[in-house]
Amino acid sequence: MQTRNKMLDDISQLMNNAMGVAQGAKTEAETAMQSLVERWLADRDFVTREEFDAVRAMAQKAREENEALKARLDALDAGKK
Repeated sequence: MQTRNKMLDDISQLMNNAMGVAQGAKTEAETAMQSLVERWLADRDFVTREEFDAVRAMAQKAREENEALKARLDALDAGKK
């Protein structure tokens, strides 16, 4: 009876080790895939969300400044007429 428990313990240990190896392989594959995707995206020269938001904010500010300058010019033109 003791031999059977030892065999079951060994099989259980083997399965636990196999699951650990499988988990490690999964993590390594995910890391490799993420690295591959990041390199592919970097090669495509895509902008990051932060860069996009910064440029959008700059464009919005420039648009507002242009509208303010146009209003001033219109007021100056109206005063000359």
